[in-house]
Amino acid sequence: MKNKLNLLWQLFFAFFKIGAFTFGGGYAMIPLIQREVVENKKWTTDDEILEMIAIAESTPGPIAINMATFIGTRTAGFIGAACATFGVVLPSFLIILPISYVLKEFQELQAVQFAFNGIRAGVLALLLKSLWTMYKKCPKGLVSYLLMGAAFLITAFLDVPVLVVLIGCALVGLITSYVTKRREQV
Repeated sequence: MKNKLNLLWQLFFAFFKIGAFTFGGGYAMIPLIQREVVENKKWTTDDEILEMIAIAESTPGPIAINMATFIGTRTAGFIGAACATFGVVLPSFLIILPISYVLKEFQELQAVQFAFNGIRAGVLALLLKSLWTMYKKCPKGLVSYLLMGAAFLITAFLDVPVLVVLIGCALVGLITSYVTKRREQV
């Protein structure tokens, strides 16, 4: 019982720390989640994180909250999911609540605008790091590169819903695997 309670506190505080020190939303949190739950805590693996990202991306809700819920569930069941999810959400709530009252007064200040520009640059760096980490783990090959490019173009320029693109990519992956296995059998 004591070990379970300790694990629940660890889940809460790990995700509280991630939620407290990450600006830019869920995608910016991915490298911190990966480092904390894979490298530091060893609750999951890099491959499982990639699977969780794909699932979290295709389910309703913010990706960081979905990932916290998945990792919490996998680590300590339903209560673990609640602790991790509450941990990742609570810092934003505690920070945004007072800021919302005073932001209107300060948003015109040049120093505040410069600070947000700096934060945006940092968030972009975190997103690029996430992209690089996922790219290194993805299978390489002509079909993969074509699929990545097509998915990017479709979502960026044609405004197709991400879920539709993910389902299409999954179908292409299934078909490619089927064709490859058939060729190997012949």
